[in-house]
Amino acid sequence: MATVLITGSNRGIGLQLCRQLHARGDEVIAACRKPSKSLREMNIEIIDGLDVAQQQDVDRLATMVGIRRIDTLINNAGILRLDSFPDIDEQQVIEQFRVNTLGPLKLTRALMSCLGTGSKVAIVSSRVGSIADNASGNNYGYRLSKVAANMLGANLAIDLKSDGIAVILLHPGLVATEMTGGAGISADDAAKGLIRQIDALTLQSSGKFMHAEGYELPW
Repeated sequence: MATVLITGSNRGIGLQLCRQLHARGDEVIAACRKPSKSLREMNIEIIDGLDVAQQQDVDRLATMVGIRRIDTLINNAGILRLDSFPDIDEQQVIEQFRVNTLGPLKLTRALMSCLGTGSKVAIVSSRVGSIADNASGNNYGYRLSKVAANMLGANLAIDLKSDGIAVILLHPGLVATEMTGGAGISADDAAKGLIRQIDALTLQSSGKFMHAEGYELPW
């Protein structure tokens, strides 16, 4: 049985990750800002009041986790603020950086004492963070924050290798969630794909940017 901590666990992909990992017997720690009814009904450990952009919230989570080993940390929390050139709100760009990029950095750093040889760190990124794959433009803040999240994961893969910790960057696909407006595949199917990629992750494959369907994405 593995211990898995998942951020952004109250709805969408995060909720489905909790449900599927719990169903297969993993010990799940669900971290979120405010738990949903569906999350509470799972009867798993919930740490709420977590805004990954706030250092005090991250520090409190680390204190509550304590000295427990975390086998897999899934940085799933994220926000999307739609924009298009030239109407770009700089404060919204910064907000997305704080959650989508600095959030995973803060969480991983705060929980390093719980991670060890064989542990895995997953960052739910997005294909829109691929420079080579960009053919549609717009969504400046979200794209920029996800490009930076990809660099974060690539850096962590290098810096954590000596600790025996593997890192993966994951694109779940276009998923029908509240954040995307309901278009795309189900959160259930997306979570299945993400779990497959996390399960397949090894120290030798650390640092890759993977689609949930199983193929590597360009930077």
